[in-house]
Parts: sequence; structure tokens; C-alpha cells
Amino acid sequence: MAYRTAILLFDDVEVLDFAGPFEVFSVTGRRRKLEPFDVYTVAERLAPVTARNGLSVNPRYAFADCPPPEILVVPGGFGTRREMKNPMMLEWIAHVAPACTLVLSVCTGALVLGAAGLLDGHEATTHFLAFDELRAVAPRAHVREGQRIVGDGQLVMSAGVSAGIDLSLHVVARLLGVEVARETARYMEYEGDWEGRSAPGPGHDA
Repeated sequence: MAYRTAILLFDDVEVLDFAGPFEVFSVTGRRRKLEPFDVYTVAERLAPVTARNGLSVNPRYAFADCPPPEILVVPGGFGTRREMKNPMMLEWIAHVAPACTLVLSVCTGALVLGAAGLLDGHEATTHFLAFDELRAVAPRAHVREGQRIVGDGQLVMSAGVSAGIDLSLHVVARLLGVEVARETARYMEYEGDWEGRSAPGPGHDA
């Protein structure tokens, strides 16, 4: 059975934040003709979403008809500052998250999870420019600076942008084994730090 993997979309979402995990989970097992992840996108409404820099993306599902996910991916981007105040977004996340095997956040997706009340008592991280914002929205979270991936329970979070690829490979390794994750990284010709968990570097906004 494939893990139902929902990747959340909203206006001004950072492109690589959602596209990186989409790629990893979509291509895992491809060389073996396996599909261990059923990957789909979901947004509040079934209408085109305008990602950062004007990229238009069509979500497969709306909140109202989305299959219940086993893995939920919450990406970041400037749109998170709006979505962390969007009752529809927060209510949907709070509704589906408890039944998920894993809840993942990339970059400032952490702010949305914090606003939904999911980070209390948990390790958390985000883009290095947004640590203060994360502490403000989730004062009971244990914010870890200098770590690319944090969390080993249901909630697993990554630093900014490209770190979402490392997060996804980390999850593949956790669920299917390190060799499957390494094979996926080789297929993508990706040389990241999903096994080393190094700190994010400067050079990108959040």
C-alpha cells in the first residue's frame, strides 16, 4: 500500500519547498517499478494557485474532497504569513494532522503549524531568517537553530527551501530504508545533506 502524501499549496508558496518533496516522493522506487507514495497536491479551493515568482499550479484536490493523508507536507514561502491567520487553513490542518503518520514542514511552513497549535513541546526549526517569528507564534516549541532536520516522532521539520529535499529523503530512509533513499538521491543526481543534518546557510529569503 502506498502512503497517501498530501502536499499543501497556497498563494505565494515557495516553489522548491513543495516541488522538492513532490519530486522525491514521486520518483522513489521508480527504478524498481514501485510506487510507495501516492503523492498529490491540495489547496483550500480547487483553483489555480500562484506560487512565488508567478508560477501557476493546479492543485489536484480541495480541502473538501481531499483523501485523508498519511503524510502531510506543509511548505513555506511568504504566503505563510497570510495562511497562519487563515481559519480555514488552520482548521483543516488541525483536523487531518492527528490521523497522519507524519506531518512535515519545510522552511516557514513551521509558522503555519505553530499557528495551528501543533508545535507545543516539540522540537522545531524553520528558515534561518524566521527563527524569531517561529518563537513568537509557537512560544512552547523548542526551536533548534543550526539543524537542517529536526524531529523523529510524528512531526519532522526542516530548514529552508532546498532542505525540503533532504527532509523528504530522510523520511524515505525512515520508512523504506537508507538504501532506498540513497537510490532515490542517485536517481535525482542529488548530493545534499539528508544524512548529515548540517546547518542551513545564508542566501535566501523566507
